[in-house]
Amino acid sequence: MLDSSAHAPSGSPRPPAPTFAALDLGTNNCRLLVGTPAGDGFRVVDSFSRIVRLGEGLQRSGRLSQDAMGRAMAALHGCAARLARRPVRAVRAIATEACRRAVNGAEFLARVRAETGLPIDVITSREEAELALESCAPLLCQGGGRRALLFDIGGGSTELAWVRLAQHGRPEVIGYTSLPVGVVTLAERFGSNGDGAAEFEAMCEDVVERLRPFESVHCIGHEIRQGGVRFLGTSGTVTTLAGIALNLPRYSRPAVDGTVLSYGAAEAALQRLRALGRAGLAEHPCVGPERADFVLPGCAIFAAIHALWPAPEIVVADRGLREGMLLRMIRGERARGSRGFRRPSALARA
Repeated sequence: MLDSSAHAPSGSPRPPAPTFAALDLGTNNCRLLVGTPAGDGFRVVDSFSRIVRLGEGLQRSGRLSQDAMGRAMAALHGCAARLARRPVRAVRAIATEACRRAVNGAEFLARVRAETGLPIDVITSREEAELALESCAPLLCQGGGRRALLFDIGGGSTELAWVRLAQHGRPEVIGYTSLPVGVVTLAERFGSNGDGAAEFEAMCEDVVERLRPFESVHCIGHEIRQGGVRFLGTSGTVTTLAGIALNLPRYSRPAVDGTVLSYGAAEAALQRLRALGRAGLAEHPCVGPERADFVLPGCAIFAAIHALWPAPEIVVADRGLREGMLLRMIRGERARGSRGFRRPSALARA
């Protein structure tokens, strides 16, 4: 951690730890996380999450709609206001699949930068996979093994990373793929929230076919049969499955993050969700009305991944791009520590 005590007069109070902020504008959600370094990680000092459905209608039109951009802009103005109230050392703000695909994505982000001052940029699908791995690495390193398959089911895309694990050192991405299907795009393309058996199976088959080229390159199924492969999922879909499997009365991140589900427990939770129907999903405390239309499309993606690669258990992570960005910023700050204290800037680029 950066130590700026040498710049303070003897006997004066130690300056507060630097604060960093990470913002993720996804296809379905806008999320902000603010933290300060603590041990090998960080301590959360503020967070924000709002469903904005930025990718609504994108599957049909190829454009971000005015309503969707309005919802996202309102959430982003709220994030900028939060950041303006505290001295933040650096901000990393990213946009993902919706802005990558939309013909007016770049225009929208230019407007975001002009109106909010947020230094937001589109990242590649590979960096999405790498940021997810950054945040989930501690969970992967706890259980041994030679390889790991990490998947992140998003609103507009699904990222998969084939990872080499090492006894000492950081996990390394040795292959990745990004499927242009997520919970929003799948629901819109099939015109259903997946509560019918035929619709659910059709979504599963569509995703399996998209996964086969990745399997043919990396032979992940063979590696799983040989043993030593860890399976890790980070997304609202897998955390919801964990909440159902654990019979939580309401969703709890501490209870879910790091949970290991057996194949049987994950499958039983998936079937329970499918049996609830649209009304039951909306009423369930681990789902709610805003997410009810997207849970079963996410479950279809999960089912497809598990059908092709039937790992005996799955590690569930309630962490992702924001946590990965914070960890990268903190590591970079520590590396620059010998260069001295930099003046904080509310909206400085990381």
